[in-house]
Amino acid sequence: IDAIVCDERGNEAPPNRGGLLAIRTPWPSMLRGVYGDRQRFIDTYFSTVDGMYFAGDSARRDDRGYFWIMGRVDDVINVSGHRLGTMEVESALVSHPAVVEAAVVGMPHEIKGTGIAAFVTLDSSGEPGDELKAALCKHVAKEIGAIAKPDMIRFTDALPKTRSGIIMRRLLRDIAAGAESTGDVTTLEDFSVLARLRDDEE
Repeated sequence: IDAIVCDERGNEAPPNRGGLLAIRTPWPSMLRGVYGDRQRFIDTYFSTVDGMYFAGDSARRDDRGYFWIMGRVDDVINVSGHRLGTMEVESALVSHPAVVEAAVVGMPHEIKGTGIAAFVTLDSSGEPGDELKAALCKHVAKEIGAIAKPDMIRFTDALPKTRSGIIMRRLLRDIAAGAESTGDVTTLEDFSVLARLRDDEE
């Protein structure tokens, strides 16, 4: 498989720079089409990067040529021109011994365009405060790089999830942006989690 990490124009990204994971040439087991809707197949998989197959994943390629999947493009934020996978930042935060769970979303930022907002749940040993926030930022910078340091860290005892356990990042994006949540929240498992996060804003 002839894979490439590139931008929307098909220009290959330099090592360790995030981009779109595309495939330049066909391979035996690739998807051949959408039944009854050829145009949908083309629009979905061949319209983002001209002439290349793109399924919606972002990645970076390290100095040794290995691909690192960063997540879905929907879960990638552009910070000062750098593509960062929210999953990558979450993994770095969770690797800190005081962190049990983390969710990362983009937030408006005057200088960067998009900043990084992290919602973090601590274990019993973690003491929420500015000292731990600084330690977490330093930890993320060590794991990924300074560009990935969160601009905002909010400590919370729980994250808003659906009944099936999926974190509702849409609600966290609204909170990080200081906006009202106007979408459907009927699948939210525990409304008190959202209420507490809203109360902490005030």
